[in-house]
Amino acid sequence: MAIAEPTVEADGRDRILDEAAALFLEHGYEAASLRRIADAVGMQAASIYHHFGSKEDLLEAILRRGLKVMTVAFHDAAAATLGAPCETRLAAHVRAHLAALYENGPYTATHVTTFRTAPASVRTAIVPHRDAYEALWTVLLTDLMAGDALAPDTAVGTARLMLLGGMNASVGWFDPDRGSLDDLAGLITRQALHGLSNPTKDG
Repeated sequence: MAIAEPTVEADGRDRILDEAAALFLEHGYEAASLRRIADAVGMQAASIYHHFGSKEDLLEAILRRGLKVMTVAFHDAAAATLGAPCETRLAAHVRAHLAALYENGPYTATHVTTFRTAPASVRTAIVPHRDAYEALWTVLLTDLMAGDALAPDTAVGTARLMLLGGMNASVGWFDPDRGSLDDLAGLITRQALHGLSNPTKDG
């Protein structure tokens, strides 16, 4: 049985999304005009409207895809570490989030850099999906607290914001071509669980 080839329609939409995500990440939402995106794709600017109703719709589609990548990564990490020690579970989720940021194209990184300055209509549409992803981390951290990996009086909401904020902020300074994501994930995990103390030192 022959495998159906991707349609021209789907291919054109994906090319627009790929180029727009890269341009939004590099230049920001305002500076990346539809004409600039169309030039990168190799089409007329008016042709973008065949796939997206507006520049806002285009950004919303990119942010949705970025959150989907992160959500799938979270669930994959959860399945891979089911029943594992708390530190192993957290390390896997940290590594998965970083992989989503750095190993899946510009979609997730664009979400980090663009969300706060996105048009209000886009933020309104994306917030429920963003909240759903953050809720997964709330459940994880609550489980870790129940497993004694975190202090019993940990403010889980604040801990989640600090952890996700730290990982997302690394987009502005970490170069995966010059550093190891595994090392970064290990450092973030250790600091989340032990702060700056040495967990191997007695006393």
